[in-house]
Amino acid sequence: MTGYLAFIRRHWALLGFGFTAVFWGNFGQSFFVAWFGADIQRTLGMSAGEYGGAYSLATLASAVTVVWAGGLIDRLTLRTYAVAVALGLAVALTVLSQANGLVTLLLGFFLLRLFGQSLLPHGGMTTMTRYFVAERGKAVSIAMSGVPLGEIVLPLMAVAMIAAIGWQASFAFIAVAAVLVLIPFMLWLLSRSHMTQPPTAAGKPSAGAANGDNKGAGRREMLRDYRFWLALPGLMANPFLITGVFIHQNFLVVDKGWSLSWLATCFVVYGAVHWLSSLVSGVLVDRFKGPRLVGIFLLPMFISMLVAALMPGDMAALIMLALLGMSAGSSPPITGSLWPEIYGTRKLGAIRSLNMAIMVLATAISPVLFGYFIDHGVDAYGLFGACAVYVFVASLLMMASYPRNPTPVPGAE
Repeated sequence: MTGYLAFIRRHWALLGFGFTAVFWGNFGQSFFVAWFGADIQRTLGMSAGEYGGAYSLATLASAVTVVWAGGLIDRLTLRTYAVAVALGLAVALTVLSQANGLVTLLLGFFLLRLFGQSLLPHGGMTTMTRYFVAERGKAVSIAMSGVPLGEIVLPLMAVAMIAAIGWQASFAFIAVAAVLVLIPFMLWLLSRSHMTQPPTAAGKPSAGAANGDNKGAGRREMLRDYRFWLALPGLMANPFLITGVFIHQNFLVVDKGWSLSWLATCFVVYGAVHWLSSLVSGVLVDRFKGPRLVGIFLLPMFISMLVAALMPGDMAALIMLALLGMSAGSSPPITGSLWPEIYGTRKLGAIRSLNMAIMVLATAISPVLFGYFIDHGVDAYGLFGACAVYVFVASLLMMASYPRNPTPVPGAE
């Protein structure tokens, strides 16, 4: 922990930017938006199917758009990108605050998922992996701490705001805060860090871009790399399975005989383990490097799926969610350092945006697929047993990819 404190003292401004971008991206995450669902459906007179369909369609559209939009961070100054994305988040929240039907709700969700879930944390994470090399793992871990903190704080805030001023005014309030608080704060942090230019500007690293490099491969080289395709099922496992578990938690409550209050308590443990495992994996990444650690973060996920399938009693919920938190927390530092170490940093935004689009697509598919099997009578043993088999096979494929051959592609070293 002392290593983290010294690291933060040296680079507090840029690390603060990464953390802030990731934390504000939580406003576009499913765990936050879910608290508004019942009120939105009631106000707009929508069925659960109509609401869920709108949300999934908007998520799919954002996944397609982010493939292009995510690459803008490679061509714009960091200051310009940050302001544009924060304004996009404010617009998304404003549209949702004025939603009066399916069309405006679709537009609002699309913009929120694009700017909130995707582009804002994408900017923070790309900045961490681009500007830090020797301590890249710790940088990613610090920035990603914004996710578990958001999982603990923001649901309480959402419930309080909806009760006090209603769901539409809540979205409007956050939109105003994005303009008056988020944008000035990010600009101030960037001015103190002296890193407002991308490392590729004018063909050389920007002033103060310590440890950066300007070489790198792009999407074409990544898609031609057999290691990427071997690793892809494993890279999709976390967002796919965690989203499916979270969205269909009521199925687990009924099938396993857990109470909602007990499950809510276990979610606090999930958030704490998520944060701690992120910090630990950041140190491990700096010591052993991301490519050699890929595949390890799926081991807790594999055990978690076995627990969900086979273990009875209330303790199964605690163990399952603790293991999910361990897998969720350890994966961003590992995969975040994987891309620049293998493909370089010059086109890092484009590479990360394509991978982000794939992950977002996984989060859109899993609720539908889980729901299909649940509706057709599959129990926890069958559903999560199949998930365990999937994770096991994905782990084997992943271990045969980058860990077996961690050599950077030509031009990325």
